[in-house]
Amino acid sequence: MKNRFDLIVFDWDGTLMDSVDWITQCLIVAANEQNCRVPAKQEIRNIIGLSIHKSLDKLFPGLDEAARQKFISSYSRAFFSKKITEQDLFPGIKDMLLQLKQAGYQLAVATGKGRYGLDKAMQGTGLKSFFDITRCADETASKPRPDMLNDIIKELGVSKERTVIVGDSMHDLEMAINARVVSIAVLCGANSQKQMAPYNPLLNLQKTTELLQIL
Repeated sequence: MKNRFDLIVFDWDGTLMDSVDWITQCLIVAANEQNCRVPAKQEIRNIIGLSIHKSLDKLFPGLDEAARQKFISSYSRAFFSKKITEQDLFPGIKDMLLQLKQAGYQLAVATGKGRYGLDKAMQGTGLKSFFDITRCADETASKPRPDMLNDIIKELGVSKERTVIVGDSMHDLEMAINARVVSIAVLCGANSQKQMAPYNPLLNLQKTTELLQIL
């Protein structure tokens, strides 16, 4: 495993930031405010990683555009009601990223968050300087399409064979398959090992910081 990769692409929510429960709570708040059916928590966890628009398509099919915008406003208001800080990261994430940078890896983020949300999260957690490039769902096609991963690889000039994506959801791993890139699953976020097994990750890690033991 040593020296196999040059580029590590991370998902954000559930992989670097311990935010899956908060996203779930905020979607439930928005559903109640907008008089929508309140989805089960696992149903919500299964859409984490998608863009907000794809998430609404799956959770609330049939919403018209006006209703969708109201729902997004309710969700955003709930999500950003809490200040994001370094404490919202999984333990050891900042030190892990520092060690990976010092070891010479290029680091990137591919996320279902919008640009505003990612920038706010990066500012609050102090992680922005660790990444060579980031891509968000409102800048290109949502996961599981491979577009954002392909954009990152092309811009950094790294081969797909030297790239790995690290994520906690089925959508991360399916994107990797669609881009023909190796994936590593982490089990600290949205989906279980059983749910992600059909996507054949190279490894399953209990937490993201275990990367330091294998790379």
